[in-house]
Parts: sequence; structure tokens; C-alpha cells
Amino acid sequence: MSFKVLSDAEIAAYVASGEWRGKAGGYGIQGRAGAFVTRLVGSYPAVMGLPLFETVNLLNGAGWRA
Repeated sequence: MSFKVLSDAEIAAYVASGEWRGKAGGYGIQGRAGAFVTRLVGSYPAVMGLPLFETVNLLNGAGWRA
């Protein structure tokens, strides 16, 4: 994942928002920081948590059907 170069004002506003608290890496892509993402390689759900697409494919491959 790539972030844009943030201005001092953008950094200050993000820190002041408090949204970074309790988040791995200090951001959540589903929140304000999502506006800073310029490139995402791979699975969006993997960035957010459990990679659902990949998990379902693995379960299907093991014989599980929804």
C-alpha cells in the first residue's frame, strides 16, 4: 500500500482527529486515512482484516460449501 505525501496540515488534522488510536500502523483504511491511499496491491479485505475472498476459496477447496 502506498500513501500520498501528506502536508503538515493533513498530518496535524489526522492526529487531532484521534482516529489513529488503537489501530495497527496508526490508521484504518476504512476511515479518514483511506483518502491518503494512492495504491493498494492485493486484497482490500486483507488490509481491513480477514481476507474473505481468499478464505472462502480456501474453504471451498477443502470441500466446504455455503
